[in-house]
Amino acid sequence: MALARGQSLAQMALSWILKDGEVTSVLIGASRPAQILDNLKIIGAPGFTDEELQKIDEICGVKRA
Repeated sequence: MALARGQSLAQMALSWILKDGEVTSVLIGASRPAQILDNLKIIGAPGFTDEELQKIDEICGVKRA
């Protein structure tokens, strides 16, 4: 799914964590400067479609009411 979005898995995970605006910051464990630069590429990334969010919920075993 990340590749279909044009993102790495790390980028998609960061995008998902920040998607709702309830989380305003994320602590990342970058060990190289290149990882930080890669993470910054989520700025301006497209939001998730309803279909993508449903698929993520399925993968994570989340059941919404």
